[in-house]
Amino acid sequence: MTEPSAPVALLRRWADLAVEALGAARGEIDALNVYPVPDGDTGTNVYLTFEAARQALVDSGPYDLGRALNAFGRGALLGARGNSGVILSQLLRAGSEGLLRGNPLEPGKLLAGTLEISAEGAYAAVAEPVEGTILSVARAAAAGATKAARTLPDDVTQQMAVVITAAARAAREALIRTPEQLDVLRDAGVVDAGGRALCVILDAAQTALTGSRPPPYVDRVDTTKTPVAAEPAVDVPTEVPGYEVMFLLDADDDRIPTLRSQLAGLGDSLVVVGGDGLWSVHVHVDDAGAAVEAGIEAGRPYRVRVTHLAAEIRRATRRPVARSPGRGVVAIAAGQGLRAVFSDAGAVVLDGGPGRRRSTGQILDAITATGCGEVIVLPNDPGSIAVAEAAAQAARDAGISATIVPTRAQVQGIAALAVHDPGRRFGDDVVAMTAAAAHARHGAVTVATRDAITTAGPCQVGDILGVVDGDFAIVGSDLAMVAVEVTERLLSGGGEMVTLVAGEGGSEELTGVVQAAVTRDRAQIEVVTYSGGQQRYPLLIGVE
Repeated sequence: MTEPSAPVALLRRWADLAVEALGAARGEIDALNVYPVPDGDTGTNVYLTFEAARQALVDSGPYDLGRALNAFGRGALLGARGNSGVILSQLLRAGSEGLLRGNPLEPGKLLAGTLEISAEGAYAAVAEPVEGTILSVARAAAAGATKAARTLPDDVTQQMAVVITAAARAAREALIRTPEQLDVLRDAGVVDAGGRALCVILDAAQTALTGSRPPPYVDRVDTTKTPVAAEPAVDVPTEVPGYEVMFLLDADDDRIPTLRSQLAGLGDSLVVVGGDGLWSVHVHVDDAGAAVEAGIEAGRPYRVRVTHLAAEIRRATRRPVARSPGRGVVAIAAGQGLRAVFSDAGAVVLDGGPGRRRSTGQILDAITATGCGEVIVLPNDPGSIAVAEAAAQAARDAGISATIVPTRAQVQGIAALAVHDPGRRFGDDVVAMTAAAAHARHGAVTVATRDAITTAGPCQVGDILGVVDGDFAIVGSDLAMVAVEVTERLLSGGGEMVTLVAGEGGSEELTGVVQAAVTRDRAQIEVVTYSGGQQRYPLLIGVE
């Protein structure tokens, strides 16, 4: 398997650090969220948007920077949530394109130019840009980077570190100024939530490039004052539009100006990002149907999400104890043993695996069957994620707080369920489970059923194939040897626990060989084994 190039490895490190930092800051950022509406979800939305970009980057493979950046930007676009998430997706997408167009021989100037392109793209995507938001923080970061790029060290390896340090510092200073620019922030005594999230992301970039963490700065602003959104018994502002409408749109680029004009006449907080036929649309309106109809006139809208803003504001302003009773988990399992694993952990389980992909209606029925007001869905298969999201949306329309953790493998579902805690706030639980799944690298071994060309080379019927993070990475002839090699590759990035799931007909001998190989040189690593009973894969492997 090809190792990632240095630029791709750096990009992945930044993405990992940013997801981790956004997860840790999610609650703080949610509490700052008073603009454009005080619905207390900016931290969660930005985290999930960036996590989607990171996962797309991981799935793209380690081979090529262009492929990695394209996947990263597209993942952000497809996974964007909320107003700040959509703007962030444009920042990431425009930045990815900027890095590909610039001169890699001048890395400092390339990074500064990329930050300028990102900020300009974000401003252009917002129908009515407002200062004191993530936009002004992004522009300040770009200005700081551009200034630093005028006097760069001769050592090209240090240039990007100098530029990102200046950009992160400028962003933090701009964040402190946001209450001076936006009255609603000043009145609530907080900085902008989206701007704070962007600072977290830039700080992570500084850490990735320099190895050092930026100094704390939150003590220089009043983030301790309870924002309006967190006060109990706050009346919903009468000027707030009725609905937040979001959808992805397949449409020719020349149809977008008309769409922007139509949506601008229907409401506010309009953001349209994308290009090359794929767009993400966000708007606050009183007439949700008219917004969707405008999308239909422009092209093919899908993944349509309509949120009642007044209900979201009331949810954000109530006391934590005032929640719907109970929280359930729905998991799709690929074998009898795996069904028992998820069921024993308290999940409602649907049969899955080859030839048994579940429909939206079946997943929705399982969500309803939990009898809970809050439900988390674990699809445990990349092909089931979109269907699970559609079922979760239908459940939300029916009044159930449902969301998915985008698990792409059974071992990721096991990792997510291991940290599930119904005693936490719903958003905190989702973030913890998503982080656990994202940090669980996954692999498998299977037997080739036909002659084919794989990313690891040609294979013939009967060859043993090793899968690493969803990609065929090894072609061999010995099941145990391939299983050990897959495990070693997963552990090359570190790990504390290995999970082995024996498939249908899988033997204790196979798991024993892999366990022995792991513990021979890594006695500190815990190895957990299950009898999963899944078809086609004699062994599933997870590393956390």
